Amino acid sequence: MNKFKLFIENFLVYGLGGIISKAIPLIMIPLITMIMPDTSYFGISDLSDTIVSFGCAIAIMGMVDAMYRMFFEKEDVHYKQTVCSTTMIFTMITSLVVFVLMIVFRGPISDLFFQDRQYAYVVIFSAAATLVGSNTSVISAPTRMQNKRKIFLVTNTLAPLLSYGIAIPLLLNGYYIIALPLATVISSFVMGITFFSLNHTWFRVSLFDKKLLKQLLVIALPLLPNFLIYWVFNSCDKVMITNFMGTGATGIYSVGSKLGHASQLIYTAFAGGWQYFSFATMKEDDQVGSNSRIFEYLGVISFIATAFVCALSYPLFKLLFGEEYLAGYTVAPYLFLAPLLQMLFQVGANQFLVIKKTWPNLFILSSGAVLNLIINLFLIPVLGIEGAALATLAGYIFTDIICVIVLCKMKLMVMPGRFMMASIIMAAFMVAWRFLFSDNWLIGVGIAVLVSGCMVLLYRGDVMALLRKIKNRKKE
Repeated sequence: MNKFKLFIENFLVYGLGGIISKAIPLIMIPLITMIMPDTSYFGISDLSDTIVSFGCAIAIMGMVDAMYRMFFEKEDVHYKQTVCSTTMIFTMITSLVVFVLMIVFRGPISDLFFQDRQYAYVVIFSAAATLVGSNTSVISAPTRMQNKRKIFLVTNTLAPLLSYGIAIPLLLNGYYIIALPLATVISSFVMGITFFSLNHTWFRVSLFDKKLLKQLLVIALPLLPNFLIYWVFNSCDKVMITNFMGTGATGIYSVGSKLGHASQLIYTAFAGGWQYFSFATMKEDDQVGSNSRIFEYLGVISFIATAFVCALSYPLFKLLFGEEYLAGYTVAPYLFLAPLLQMLFQVGANQFLVIKKTWPNLFILSSGAVLNLIINLFLIPVLGIEGAALATLAGYIFTDIICVIVLCKMKLMVMPGRFMMASIIMAAFMVAWRFLFSDNWLIGVGIAVLVSGCMVLLYRGDVMALLRKIKNRKKE
């Protein structure tokens, strides 16, 4: 199959499934915040998700990515089943250990995340969600590895609908703290059972292979710190805001981040198709060139989308949320761009995974995470929640720059000057937006259109080539 066609098909189909699963929660945020009587309730619920994301990273230990890599190593079905089975048994053990530890230490965990031990019972729900979610991640993987796109689309639509179908009645009955965490546990459990019924032939206890486990761990273990560092990037700021400003400020920041993370619709679309595409084409002759062009194109799309989010952030918050959440409009654009920069890093860093050298990811991500934490410590006391958002964005910018430099030196990436120019234009736009017209959407949209025009001019040759392809396809 044509490489471009393979990428686009997976981007669209897996992306649509991922977009639906992210879009439904995004649509529900105004209703959820309307039902909750105080911003702190949303902050507590979001901090519960933060605990789950940390627990899952520890429990999975990078094994899902390692499973993807090894699954495509050979065409032998028995070998593929052995990969899946070995990964599943290992993850079941590690997730159970993490679950028990979270229950035993629920008091200290509650102190750390909520600044109050009275919420220790929320940690119990988070522990259950970690146990179920970690195993569901492995159980569902064969669906995507076999490229069963329709199943993926349906399940990703049903999961969030089920979750909010459980949460909203609980919220209406006054269970503001446990509604969302409990709904997460139940919906994850139902989806786990569903995927197991679909993929059970890939998992057999008798196929557990110690030798293969060692090979998986060689790939997975260097990735574990990466996932923990991603957690620092995406979640640690909420914990620090809670420590500096309280759960009410965390609630406002969380709403801003949820709206900002609408970019995860793009990121999820990318991730859904990328993982299959990257390993299916890793042995192509022009793999470096293809990977570099995908990095560029996704970067430019990200810049254009972010420019319009900057312009429309203020009126959207005025329209969708009450005055107590309005301050969140300043963080939304930064947190919209941050996941897209994470997406670009994953496109680049995939080159390390292809050559089975995942350790550079650790050092590159670590440097960005340390910078993120340092900036948080300085800016949160001064700028509040906007300081936390700026720290996250700055960490990812630094990480992407280092990654590109290293890959270019290793001749695993090619980065032309036009992308550097596009990056400079985007940086100038964001500075101008924040200081000159952050609350004037008309000026913002006009300049966003201008920025988009500049991007199109920089890539006019590629745009014209794409239009010619579309025209030729129509003639056929």
